[in-house]
Amino acid sequence: MKKTILFALFLFIFMTSQSSNAQVDVVYTDLVWSDEFETNGAINSTKWHHQTQLPNGGSWFNGEVQHYTNLISNSFVNNGFLNIVAKKENYTYQGVTKQYTSARLNSKFAFLYGRVDIRAKIPTNLGTWPALWLLGKNVNEDGGFFDAEFGNTGWPACGEIDIMEHGITQSQPAGYIQSAIHTPSSFGNTINHGGTIASNLGNDFHVYSMNWSPFEITFLLDGVAFYTYNPSVKNANTWPFDAEQYLLLNIAMGGVAGNIPSNFTQATMEIDYVRVYQNTLVDTEAPTNFTATVGAVTSSTIELLLNADDNSGNVAYTISYGSQNITTANPSGEEKSVIVPNLMPNTTYDFSVSASDVSGNEFANNPILLSATTTEVIGCSGTDNEAQQGIFSIGYNYAFETIGNDVKITFELLDTDKVGIVAFLWRQTPFTEYQMTNVSGNIYTYTITNQTIGSTISYATKFAYAGGLSVTSYFSYVVGDDCSLSIESSQELDLFSFLNPATDYMYLNQNVSIDKVEVHNSLGKLVLVTSTPNDSINIKNLSKGIYLVTVFQGDKKSVKKMIVK
Repeated sequence: MKKTILFALFLFIFMTSQSSNAQVDVVYTDLVWSDEFETNGAINSTKWHHQTQLPNGGSWFNGEVQHYTNLISNSFVNNGFLNIVAKKENYTYQGVTKQYTSARLNSKFAFLYGRVDIRAKIPTNLGTWPALWLLGKNVNEDGGFFDAEFGNTGWPACGEIDIMEHGITQSQPAGYIQSAIHTPSSFGNTINHGGTIASNLGNDFHVYSMNWSPFEITFLLDGVAFYTYNPSVKNANTWPFDAEQYLLLNIAMGGVAGNIPSNFTQATMEIDYVRVYQNTLVDTEAPTNFTATVGAVTSSTIELLLNADDNSGNVAYTISYGSQNITTANPSGEEKSVIVPNLMPNTTYDFSVSASDVSGNEFANNPILLSATTTEVIGCSGTDNEAQQGIFSIGYNYAFETIGNDVKITFELLDTDKVGIVAFLWRQTPFTEYQMTNVSGNIYTYTITNQTIGSTISYATKFAYAGGLSVTSYFSYVVGDDCSLSIESSQELDLFSFLNPATDYMYLNQNVSIDKVEVHNSLGKLVLVTSTPNDSINIKNLSKGIYLVTVFQGDKKSVKKMIVK
């Protein structure tokens, strides 16, 4: 089929690559390995290895119940498509009898950095777990193609990149596919994952893509990016992705994919092609036309706008400020917006910005020096545990911050008994649901744009997790309102003052005898309390940022903002 419409295919690939260039940091253009599945019958044994050996004492991991086989009934090429078939059938192998068979293919090709495109139609049957993914070439998994020669590293230290998996996120809506990263810093129920909805999943083909550079890993569905993994600190714990990985294609059965219905007979994953792209040009020319300017500034972020040209098609940027460094990249000639996060309000920051290409050739006039000052916080925050649906075992923090005509809404789930969490922002009227972005841990954020100063908005957050969901109360916020310093007690009194900003110690000047001091972070979480305050309070355990200090004396209290440097 696809072989007879080459022009249409070329046009699709061209348009997809053009639309996705701006969504990835490094564009890879040279096809270095592929399988178009053009020959009917058995799979191409020069490109693929059947992994069949049971690695876990007579079983596979994750409670899976299938045998992987090299039978042609479980994996074969027909009419230009690879078919991986999971079947209900008794099968005895390695002295173990199981009720289901399937196939797990390892590529005999491993690579470091590049882009993978896989066009596939996946099964959505209950109890099935179709997956397109990668493992480190050095993984010591018995029976893997590279194991005998290179298998010297355990999982997850080898690193795992899940391009697409389906069937293990039962709490998500129909059509939801997930991409995930497993490293020593987060594995199993990893926090490093993202997902999106694929239209007509199970009936239509989609292109599942992964773009892997030295700086970040981005996942795309049909050319549209939906999740990027880019840890601020890259080491063996968070970034084992500086070594070769190989591809795996399989359908697992049962286990974390749930119960298999009694009427299940078989399920098929059809794959049109698998393509790997890298950049093979030897580059010796440095970038030109490098510019760097300051963009949008908030109370906690500064945007830097970077652009440069390079013959290789990609430019890498390094931003240094204080003791911090950010390294990123972008296609040549396209402006890159870099948001510098976790800054303190009303503070001036100096930046040194350099440009090079991915091969290390540096711009002749590096660096460009920039300076910008963050704004004051304009917003409201607090802590609650009320639910309009489900329950919260501990509760949640919430924050609304006005940034120009936008409002940044942040919710943090404090419950520790929930796993596999994703968050959706609910607008009350008219009801609308937006998937929120995970900042870190269980902190999620979403920014609503083009709001009218003085108008009232009302939002809640749905936390979906394995086995259920919990929805917060709706919170009303007046756009542009600054209630971060509001005082609940009508008995307000100026009871104290202190040196601000503070470092290591908060030095109090007390006008009266103080009963208690509380310190809350910007999300309203209590981080310090003392009922025996003196002139100096140790704050060495507080990270840099903005806090609210509340002092109590009898039925009176006073609240002031403190900046910790």
